[in-house]
Amino acid sequence: MVASIHNITFDTTGDPYELAQFWSTVVGRPLSTDDQPGDPEASLAADGLPTMLFIRVPDGKAVKNRVHLDLQPQDRTRDEEVDRLIGAGAKLVGDHRRPDGTGWVTLADPEGNEFCVERSAAERAAA
Repeated sequence: MVASIHNITFDTTGDPYELAQFWSTVVGRPLSTDDQPGDPEASLAADGLPTMLFIRVPDGKAVKNRVHLDLQPQDRTRDEEVDRLIGAGAKLVGDHRRPDGTGWVTLADPEGNEFCVERSAAERAAA
């Protein structure tokens, strides 16, 4: 028997609903209809995919994430996606783009959780 991933959980010292709204913009999943601002947790679900769960915790982030998400844009380029996410509230952590078009960009959500944006499948196929 094997285990499956049920939730991907994000800790926040702020409002889980607000962090879930940011990630809803990132991945295009709606917030649960049960969630309200000020609730101790909020979630984004999609059929067949792990739920993204946002939980209020008392302690802040102190070091780099040991696990993070790598995002691949579906309908735009990596650079367009980076611009969109920075416009939505992400912060640039590291720019690892190379002159030949390869590489990735490391961003952080409003709570400081790092994630990477890779090239789209179309960009990879064109290379």
